[in-house]
Amino acid sequence: MKKTIAKVDYDTESAELLGKVTAGSIGDPAGYEECLFKTPDGKFFLYTNGGEESPYKKEDIKRMSSAKADEWLKNHQ
Repeated sequence: MKKTIAKVDYDTESAELLGKVTAGSIGDPAGYEECLFKTPDGKFFLYTNGGEESPYKKEDIKRMSSAKADEWLKNHQ
């Protein structure tokens, strides 16, 4: 997925995957995934996607500060 936020491109294809959390299974309406990425120029973002009853009802990208990315990694490893 690719998304431009504040004139910065965030692309799951060209970024480095740092961590992934999956809740539920494929087809589970409450299931979701969160994937933390780092762009080649050092920016962090969270890719999210989930079922209709999950916190992430549609595919999205949200930018993150390095402090928030560190916190996310500490909480999900």
